[in-house]
Amino acid sequence: MKLLTNSALFRQSCYINGLWVDSAKKIAVTNPVDQTVLGNIPSLNITQVDEAIEQAHLAMAGWQQQTAKSRAIILRRWFELIEANVDDLGRLMTLEQGKPLHEAKGEIRYAASFIEWFAEEGKRVYGETIPQTVGSNRLSTIKQPIGVCSAITPWNFPAAMITRKAAPALAAGCSIIIKPATETPFTALALAQLADEAGIPAGIFNVITGDSTLLGERLTKHALISKFSFTGSTQVGRILSEQCASTIKKTSLELGGNAPFIVFADADMDKAVNSAVQAKFRNGGQTCVCVNRFYIHDAIFDEFQTKFTAEVAKLKVGNGLDVETDIGPMITSKAIDSMNKLLVDALSKGARRIMLGNEIEEHDHFINPKVLVDVDDSMDIVHEEIFGPIATLIRFKDENEVIQRANNTIYGLAAYFFTQDVNRVYRVAEKLQSGMVGINTGMISNEVAPFGGVKQSGLGKEGSHYGIDDYLSVKYLCLDLG
Repeated sequence: MKLLTNSALFRQSCYINGLWVDSAKKIAVTNPVDQTVLGNIPSLNITQVDEAIEQAHLAMAGWQQQTAKSRAIILRRWFELIEANVDDLGRLMTLEQGKPLHEAKGEIRYAASFIEWFAEEGKRVYGETIPQTVGSNRLSTIKQPIGVCSAITPWNFPAAMITRKAAPALAAGCSIIIKPATETPFTALALAQLADEAGIPAGIFNVITGDSTLLGERLTKHALISKFSFTGSTQVGRILSEQCASTIKKTSLELGGNAPFIVFADADMDKAVNSAVQAKFRNGGQTCVCVNRFYIHDAIFDEFQTKFTAEVAKLKVGNGLDVETDIGPMITSKAIDSMNKLLVDALSKGARRIMLGNEIEEHDHFINPKVLVDVDDSMDIVHEEIFGPIATLIRFKDENEVIQRANNTIYGLAAYFFTQDVNRVYRVAEKLQSGMVGINTGMISNEVAPFGGVKQSGLGKEGSHYGIDDYLSVKYLCLDLG
């Protein structure tokens, strides 16, 4: 690709067992800005996928025998190569995904941070000694790599959702097969190129592409795969979880969200407004932890609405490669149709759209950010994940009332609230049914803290020292000295 300084990063083949593999059948990948074809990727058949799994199984025997330190050295090289190619990787991501270039580069650094973190965490996989129950016995545990892992990753974070799974798997001594989203495969293949350059052994890190249903079934049902990880919608997560049950795989699922953002009357207004814009419109609202519902105390609702709307009006919609762009194109027409359906339902039930004054003429995958008021719980937009740049402002009067409304959802991924009352901080944080809570901040993701939800937002944690646990098996040893 001519737009990249390092042309080797643009790959149109799958990476399997250290080799670049093609297929007769192809899938076109387009730029969401204008739907021009960026390139074509293989659509692998079942035989090719099964061969990839078998090769990963064979390769893992040598990888798990390496010391944690030797694996860490290789992972560190991978991290350094990603950091050295931030500009190219960011540009590649913007071209296939659409997000603003500064956000894409930020994601690349975020993705690299997981490799750096887990390279070190792999050296701290400790067992334990257990006090014996019989004098002649010695009891202990060791932790071993769980086995071959598979992962299906989404289009909204094409790099970070890969490294958040692959880094702990590799650090633990596992091999892994990644199936990236069909919309955004080139970032994944570029990471594979750098993994190869870093010296990750053949068969340990693999990237396959093709029909999502076919590949998903093999990655969840194949007997040689011990662990499956998925980031995506709750609807698809249910299907994949059922498929994993056929071979009793260990699964981790990071699924949909319906994040509430609560602003109490005593909140720092300017901080709440600025955080609200970040938490709603980053990546065009296409993130699982984006705010879906803004609950604003009645006493400050009008002031918040005025300030928030003024900030949203400053956001510029355009090509992600334009340095002034804040919101790039939506990923697909299907995503826009889903948002418009929720918007029409809300407006038909009494919601009112605040005109921002800087709206572009919507076309192709470009849509305006929108702010809705007079929103109530009868509207679908309150209960379903929006996954786009639509903000819904809802009034509340009572703390207990707003907690009940915030928890009235099948989801429990992220929640946010703003207050300067330290007693309320603990009360509300403990009562919110969410795996993650941002208090006086709208930015919560990093490599050192556990990422994951409750209820139908998923299972397991990614990142932090907890993130490597899903890739390990605890073995109990009982030694009789008598």
